[in-house]
Amino acid sequence: MSEDRGVSPSAVRASQDVRAVIRRLRRRIRAAAGTEGVSLAQASVLARLMDDEGLTTSDLAAAEGMRHQSMAATVAALADLDLVERHRDPGDGRRLLIALTAEGRRRAEEGRQARGEWLAAELQKKCTEEERQAVIAAMAVLERLVRD
Repeated sequence: MSEDRGVSPSAVRASQDVRAVIRRLRRRIRAAAGTEGVSLAQASVLARLMDDEGLTTSDLAAAEGMRHQSMAATVAALADLDLVERHRDPGDGRRLLIALTAEGRRRAEEGRQARGEWLAAELQKKCTEEERQAVIAAMAVLERLVRD
């Protein structure tokens, strides 16, 4: 991005600031999940499978921005912990779909709840009502950016 392409300095600054804050916030939220015994990458896979079971290892790797081999190791570790299981795709028996076990779903739900509670508590503790309202307004602006 540069001014040569008609992008204002404020747009460049806003882009940099938003990306930096989102990166740090994402790390803090993930760490707040209290995922004892699982890595952040494994916790992220559990959370993703809460929303979309029936993904392949390749699907998960693409969604998480990981190499297929790294995701295969992550899924294998989760299977060893009995948090996920693999099933043949009924529509294509060559594909293995990854799904949460009952324990995997419980751990993912606990993590999701812990992340939400942590963020709400931090907003309550560190922000005024006016600042929280500003965050709500800013999220509405950012939401416009991601709508198709």
